[in-house]
Amino acid sequence: MPQQDSRVWLITGCSTGFGKELAKLVLAQGGRAVVTARKPEQLQDVVADYPDTALALALDVTSKAQVAAAVQQAEERFGRIDVLVNNAGYGYLAAVEEGEDDQVRAMFETNFFGLVAMTNAVLPGMRARRSGRIVNISSIGGLVSFAATGYYHATKYAVEGISESLALELAPLGIQVMIVEPGPFRTDWAGRSLLESKTTIADYDATAGERRRQSRERSGKQAGDPVRGAQAIIDAAQSEDPPLHLLLGKPAFDMGMKKLEQLRSVIEDWRETTLGADYPEFQDAAK
Repeated sequence: MPQQDSRVWLITGCSTGFGKELAKLVLAQGGRAVVTARKPEQLQDVVADYPDTALALALDVTSKAQVAAAVQQAEERFGRIDVLVNNAGYGYLAAVEEGEDDQVRAMFETNFFGLVAMTNAVLPGMRARRSGRIVNISSIGGLVSFAATGYYHATKYAVEGISESLALELAPLGIQVMIVEPGPFRTDWAGRSLLESKTTIADYDATAGERRRQSRERSGKQAGDPVRGAQAIIDAAQSEDPPLHLLLGKPAFDMGMKKLEQLRSVIEDWRETTLGADYPEFQDAAK
């Protein structure tokens, strides 16, 4: 990897939250950054003081044309992309039965297919250089599920799965993948960026309905600091051996550990049933 002061980052979804804080920190610390958002006018306060090292671009990750153009302009301006941060994404509240098909599909287009499109667009350059980092912003919701966010979890579980496969495919080529799993942070995720289904079903009021109310009430009161979280991402991405999974914040740590314990417990409890599903000769070998 190039030295920190010459590294080129391309960050999606920079109008608010982690994307914005990441871009600000990268630039302040001497890096070069391609800072993107659907409305580039929202990026001027980030790039204004860095005419030589910042490039603000319009980018909707669901547009193949804009994805291709952004990568081309980044490479033309800075010669390469060293770190791609797939940050663009948003949440959606609905019990599974309440979900609206068009809204769910639109979220998948951004949270998952947009991430894949961006990754595939930068990989030819990274493969040619045998160097690069792909940072996929998932969520603790990519490991742990709750009521009312089933469809959002589905997008993030998809990000987790494809990222783990991608890491195996790219490691021999000198390209590393990192999945970031933040817990609750004071970003706009639970604020103006959060969508909700118009459909509500009374039978889910105590589960999905309660989670909807809690999400609104907790917005702006979360434990996570986006600036500290962004710095943690930078530190890990720039390390010699980035972790495949980076949880952010104590709530994420606690939830992640609890999920591991629950998963281990249920697997062990049903061990005999699990092993009994094989042909007898394989069962004997497993004992």
